Amino acid sequence: MGNEWDRVKDCLDSTFVSSVGKYVDRFEVMLAEYTGAKYAVAVVNGTAALHIALFLAGVRPGDEVLIPALSFVATANAVSHCEAIPHFIESQFETLGIDPHALNDYLKHCSLSSSEGLTNRLTGRRIAAVVPMHTYGHPVEMGSLLDVADRYHLPVVEDAAESLGSCYRGQHTGTFGQLGTLSFNGNKVITTGGGGAILTNDAKLAQQAKHLTTTAKQPHRWGFFHDAVAWNYRLPNLNAALGCAQMEQLSSLLNRKRLLAQKYQEVLQDVEGIGFVVEPANSQSNYWLNTLRLEQPSLSIRDRLLTAANDGGYQCRPTWTLLHKLPMYADCPRAPLPVAERLEASLINVPSSAKLAGNMK
Repeated sequence: MGNEWDRVKDCLDSTFVSSVGKYVDRFEVMLAEYTGAKYAVAVVNGTAALHIALFLAGVRPGDEVLIPALSFVATANAVSHCEAIPHFIESQFETLGIDPHALNDYLKHCSLSSSEGLTNRLTGRRIAAVVPMHTYGHPVEMGSLLDVADRYHLPVVEDAAESLGSCYRGQHTGTFGQLGTLSFNGNKVITTGGGGAILTNDAKLAQQAKHLTTTAKQPHRWGFFHDAVAWNYRLPNLNAALGCAQMEQLSSLLNRKRLLAQKYQEVLQDVEGIGFVVEPANSQSNYWLNTLRLEQPSLSIRDRLLTAANDGGYQCRPTWTLLHKLPMYADCPRAPLPVAERLEASLINVPSSAKLAGNMK
């Protein structure tokens, strides 16, 4: 623990515990300075951040949005909150995120025009954006993905919920696309209890993000005038106070998480049949979740290992069920997903708290 109690107590003493207060502004400044984004807008959670980011990127009802099939359900839910349709895309074995090369080949079967943009020939729907998600903190191959997005005129909205502290070619995740999003849920590298943020380098988008997440209320000394249908998504000052104290410790937390990942890698290097997922080339990962990989994918073997580990008191878990296998998304369009299916049958997350690094050297 650092200064969490002092910051939260100061917030309580100030009586500004809701969506107005100095800690919200301070937290946004700290996030922008750390990530290199020009603007950060703090909101109530990562799903809300992605919802608003997609809306600001132009996603509208009836559109399709390209997202990885291997992702937490919130990625698809944010698309659905825009009344759009998730379109599931293949993963890359090395990064665990969207495979830009497979995506490029897949999109050749879509129609691209100057007036309509990119259209799914099978459904006739517009494809409005692509959402790379940096799985477990490992950066997507963003250079190639941006090339594909540019080729097909697709806005890029990054789901960087898991990757605070991760970089691709020296640039922080969440700062490559028009907009990026972060999460500060209780299990993330830093937490505000709940919470999220929208990152952007565009002043207009930042202003719109703040306006739409604060019920679109026009500033006035005493009046109430709202100029759009909007959302009450602003992060409370009380949560932001906790976030400021957590940001003060971020470098130390990341160092300990990388040290823990190094120890896992060393211990597992001679274990037959199991490998350790390391940060991709040209990247630095926060190692949010340390991940084992079965060399021979098998759902049955994976589940037997998970049962044994949890019976022994070790809280291990599988990767997420692929999104197209969930009942509410079963009918959504999808690319061929052989790598994603292989990853689903081979990935196991192991305990990853920075506290586990202890006094490791």
